[in-house]
Amino acid sequence: MVKKIRFFRPILAGAEAKDRALTCAGAIAGITLVALGGILVEGPVDVEAWIFAPVGASAVLIFAVPASPLTQPWPVIGGLVFSAATGILVGGITGSGPIAAGLAVGLAIGVMSLTRTLHPPGGAAAITGALAATAGFSTEVFLSLIVVSFDAIAIVLLGWAFHRLVSGHSYPHVVAEVEPEVPSGPVRFGPGDVDAVLARMHETFDISRNDLEAILRAVEEEALHRELEAMEQTPASQI
Repeated sequence: MVKKIRFFRPILAGAEAKDRALTCAGAIAGITLVALGGILVEGPVDVEAWIFAPVGASAVLIFAVPASPLTQPWPVIGGLVFSAATGILVGGITGSGPIAAGLAVGLAIGVMSLTRTLHPPGGAAAITGALAATAGFSTEVFLSLIVVSFDAIAIVLLGWAFHRLVSGHSYPHVVAEVEPEVPSGPVRFGPGDVDAVLARMHETFDISRNDLEAILRAVEEEALHRELEAMEQTPASQI
């Protein structure tokens, strides 16, 4: 028997081939439109200056995993802008080198954590900002923050339009409400149980706490529904 090729098995729960195809199309359109926007603002010369590389990573998250807490509008915009600003500050003070890169990323994580804007591409934005400021503070360096802001806001708006008009996913993400369809069982978990288990596991997952509870609640309802159906189909003599 020929074994199935598993190279393309999705690592994200719920991912389907159709979603991935739409993600590719959305990212192509999104980044292209950001570039075209830069042309309109700056003109055809030096258009590459209006493409902030970390926005490409943001596009992956926005179009591929729109439900992630790290992908919502505030983390995307704030994470990129705050991290770039942190990198510029570090680079302007310390210059280039390994220490500047490390400080830029580490401090950017701290700033993003404090402002609730944790966004993975922010690390790349911090390094980019530090490298841009190695020659010291200048008007051009600070103007780069305008580019970062432009790209971040543009990719968020394009992601919102894409998911609203094409993919069918909610963006900004809205937690699905699960309505009970069957009577409650003898034991039901509560919000405190979810918090206790998360605290005991001592791990960080790329899913919001509310989404996790909604999934668990839906699984619980599905299991109860299945058990009731099995009981109804079981002859009375076997009960």
